[in-house]
Amino acid sequence: MNNILLPTDFSKNSWNAIAYALGFFKNSACNFYLHNVTEISNYVGGETPMSTGGTVIEEIVLKKPKVELRKLIDKIKESHPNSKHNFIPISSYDYFISAIRDQIEEKNIDLIVMGTKGASGIKKAIVGTNTGDLITKIKCPVLVVPKGAIFKVPQEIAFPTDYNLFYQTKILSSISEVAKKYDAAIRVLHIAKKDENLTAFQEENKEYLNDFFADEKHSFHKVTNKKIEAGVECFVESRNIDIIVMIAKNLNLFQQILFKPTIEEISYHTVIPFLVLHE
Repeated sequence: MNNILLPTDFSKNSWNAIAYALGFFKNSACNFYLHNVTEISNYVGGETPMSTGGTVIEEIVLKKPKVELRKLIDKIKESHPNSKHNFIPISSYDYFISAIRDQIEEKNIDLIVMGTKGASGIKKAIVGTNTGDLITKIKCPVLVVPKGAIFKVPQEIAFPTDYNLFYQTKILSSISEVAKKYDAAIRVLHIAKKDENLTAFQEENKEYLNDFFADEKHSFHKVTNKKIEAGVECFVESRNIDIIVMIAKNLNLFQQILFKPTIEEISYHTVIPFLVLHE
C-alpha cells in the first residue's frame, strides 16, 4: 500500500496535481492523505500561535477547511472512482513545513505530490513559497506537477546528471521502479560545454549507471550547450520526455534546472512533472 501525501489549498493547480497523482497510481492500492494547512502566519504576526487556553481557536480556524476537504473527496470519488484508492482528509493549523514533516512521520509517507504554477512559480519558490520549501527542506520524494501537466502513461524519463556524484542504490532503485511500473525508458542526460570531455571518475560513474540500469530500457545522451537549462529544454522537446528525475544532492544541476530558468527562456517547467529524490 502506497501512502501518498497531497497538500492542497483548493486551487486549480492543486487539483491538477491531485488528478495527476490519481492517474499515476491508477493501478496501485493507495492511501491518499489530502492535507490542507492553514498557516499560523496567516492569523498572527508573531511566532506564537493564538490561544484561548485550549484548542478553541484551532477548531474555529479549521472548521471551513474540514468542510472543503470533504467536498474535495466527494469530487474525487465522483470524477475518478477507484476501489483501490482510499482518501483521508487532514487539516492542520501550523507552519507549512512543520505540518508536512509531522504527517510524513506519522503516516509513513512514501511520496508527496504537489502542484505549482510552473516556471514563474518555481522561480519564486526558492525564496520562500511552499513548493520550493517542500523540495529543498524536506527529505521525502516529491512529484512536482506544473499547471500544464496532464497525466499520460510515462514512456520517456529524463535523468540529468553531470556524473560527478556517486548515487546510492536506494536512489537509483527509485528511478528503476518508476521505469518498471510503466515499462518506460530511462534517458540519462549530460549537458556539456563545447569540447568538454568526461574525467576518469565521471566515466566510472557513467559505467556504473549503465550496469545498474541494465534490466531497464535506457540510453545515454550528451547535449552540448553552455547553459544547462537550455540543454535540458532542447532534449525534452526532441525526445517527448514525460517526467524529469532530479537528485537533490546534486546541487549544481538541481539549482540550474529547477530554479534558475525563467518562463521566457524555457517551457518544460509548465508541462513536465519533476520527480525530486533525496539521499
